[in-house]
This record gives sequence, structure tokens and C-alpha cells, in this order.
Amino acid sequence: MSSFATLNTLSVGTDYEALAERFRPIFTRIAEGAVERERTRTLPFEPIQWLKEAGFGAVRVPAEFGGAGASLPQLFQLLIELAAADSNVTQALRGHFAFVEDRLNAQAFSPQNAWFERFVAGELVGNAWTEVGDVKIGQVITRISRQGEQWVANGTKFYSTGSLFADWIDLYAQRDDTGADVIAAVRVQQPGVRQSDDWDGFGQRTTGSGTSVFENAVVEDDHLIDFSTRFKYQTAFYQLTLLAVLVGSGQAAVREVAQQVRVRARVFSHGNAAAVRDDAQVQQVVGKASAQVYTAEAAALRAAQASQRAYLAHFAKDEQAEHEANIAAELESAQAQVVIADLVLRATSDLFNALGASAARTGLQLDRHWRNARTAASHNPLIYKERIIGDWEINGTEPPYVWQIGGGNQPARAEKEPQSA
Repeated sequence: MSSFATLNTLSVGTDYEALAERFRPIFTRIAEGAVERERTRTLPFEPIQWLKEAGFGAVRVPAEFGGAGASLPQLFQLLIELAAADSNVTQALRGHFAFVEDRLNAQAFSPQNAWFERFVAGELVGNAWTEVGDVKIGQVITRISRQGEQWVANGTKFYSTGSLFADWIDLYAQRDDTGADVIAAVRVQQPGVRQSDDWDGFGQRTTGSGTSVFENAVVEDDHLIDFSTRFKYQTAFYQLTLLAVLVGSGQAAVREVAQQVRVRARVFSHGNAAAVRDDAQVQQVVGKASAQVYTAEAAALRAAQASQRAYLAHFAKDEQAEHEANIAAELESAQAQVVIADLVLRATSDLFNALGASAARTGLQLDRHWRNARTAASHNPLIYKERIIGDWEINGTEPPYVWQIGGGNQPARAEKEPQSA
């Protein structure tokens, strides 16, 4: 254990019910406005402000520093509850909790009191990593350079999830002087940062995932972080947040369809009861979906335990044990991803079998659960995760801990000559 962290300063868990009760009234308020926000595509500035004021962003900060000291399974259980209220809000906070997790791990080597104080004060961190357009795999166009007495950032990022609601942006860039990959913690409120709400996906439409432009945005010296020090189970962590989005979407779908069935007066002549709520086949549809979502939640929380073990292993001064814990965290998040995506996508689609065509009316917005789940499930392609798991099982090949997306280097395909008969 390092001199900067002892068992008392680690986030090993707290009384979950007491913690959740702090936020459940806010979750209820968030749920009450979810359909209208979806219908009008209104960004959840107010709901996120409620969470900031309640200290939600600091639940992983150790209790000694004013946070809740929640474990990772407890964090993701909370994020599932929040996603059941509005899955867009959970996804909007994805970058924040990842940055918090990185600072928790950095506490093993240097004090992070200043960041912990910011988190406890309600400050949030957004995300700006992905570049689009003419960028190749492994290439980073966004640059950090020296301008007089200060560092500045220049570049454009897309998929800046949550940044519109944030006080800081976790910016992935490259130093001009050394070529090293870095994380720049950039203050949002400055002239060099411009943000747009131009995400146009059919799901997760209010996550604030648009474009961020940095034009000589100032980066303070101590807010430039070597990417090589980034916490090693980060990919697993990002995936777990998506799993919370998926599970919460499924829970909300079951809840809302069950309510629609409960009050539905119209029945089909070839149905099985005088009231839809008593129709055995309709009950079966809702029951199966409930079981699918239950299993999805269990898998997500099981996978979160592996990441908690990786977090604790980081402080145990046993490199081999930490390495093995990081492998387990990545593999278990991938295993959970494969089954959870399938379970939730089926549940959010098949639930429509419990209702008539009126369930497709835009006023209900029941389709948002499938759309949101489909979008969240598309972030990290399932086919590659399945292959990675299989390669581990067969050959013991370690999973990649960081991956990128960009243009390939393949030559253009030549058109085939038509074949004669």
C-alpha cells in the first residue's frame, strides 16, 4: 500500500440502501420528465444539475475525502437505477465516472485531493476522445503545444458524451514536443472551447454527444496527464457503463409496458381473457422480459465485481496479481456485454407483443427503450468482443485494453470484370 493510500482511503463500499435512498427521489423526478424530453429532444440540463447538487458525481470518492466510498458494483447498481429513470442521463455521465476512476487509481502514487474536492463540490467531467473524418488508426490529430508560458489544445472531437453538461473535458490528445499521448483536463468555461449538440443518432439522443472544438484552449500544467498512466481496466469500465444503460433501459421497458397492460381496456376477440391484464399469454410476454432483464442485471453486477478487484489490486503492490485482475475485468465485461445486449434487445422488442398497435404511438415513446438499447449496444462491436473471448478461451491470448477506430490502410478494391455466360 502506497504512502498516499491506505485501506481507509479506498472506496471499498458502503451501505447501498442508505446510499441509494439519497438519490431515489431525484431518480423519480428524472423519470417523470423522461418521455417529454425524448419527444422534444430536450437535453437534461436540469436533471443533471439535480444530481450535481446532491453529490452524485462523488459517490466513488473515498469517504475520508467527502465522498460516499461506494464500490464499483454499488456505482453501477446506482447507474442502473438512474438509467431506468432515463438512460440518456447515465450515458451522459460515462466520461465523468471514468475520469473519477482514473484519479482514484492515481491516488496510489500522488495525492488527488484537489480533484476529489472538485468532485465533492459537484463538478463534472465530460469526454472528448474520438476523431472522425480523415484520421487513420492510431493517428491523433488533436495536439497539445506550448504557446508562450502555457499549454494549449487544438483539435476537433466527436462523440463528446456528456461534455455539454460538464465543467471539465477529459481530452485525448498528443503532445507536439514529445509525440506522447496524453489526457488534458480542459476547463469548459473558456473562449477556446466550442461545443455543439449535433449528435443525430436514432437513440441516446439527449446525451450531449456532439462535436467539441478546441482552439488554443488553455490547459494548466498540472492538468496534463500521461496516457500511459491511465487506469488499466478503463475499457472494462466504459463497457460497464454501457451495460448499466442497457439494463436500465430494459427495466424501464418492463415497467412501462406492465403499466400499459394494467390499464388497457381494449381486448382482441381471439385473446384469452376479458381484460388484457388477465390474459395468460400477455402475462407470459411480460414475465419473460422481466426474467431477461433480471439476468442482464445480475451479469452486469457480477462483471463489476471483477473491476472492483482490479481497482483494489492496483494498491496491493503485486504486479502479477494486478495484471491478472485487469485481464479478468476486461474479459468479464466482454462476456457480460455479449449476453446483456442480446437479452435487453429481445426484451425491449418482444414486449410490444403484449400490446396492440397503439403502443407504437409517439406519445408513449415506448420505442425509445429499444432505440436506446440498440445504440448503446453498437458502441463496441459485439462480434469483435466474442472473438476476443474465444481467443482467450482457446489460446490464452490477452484481450486488448485500449483500442481505436479510424481509417484503414487497405488499397481500393478493383472492380471485377463481368463474367461471360
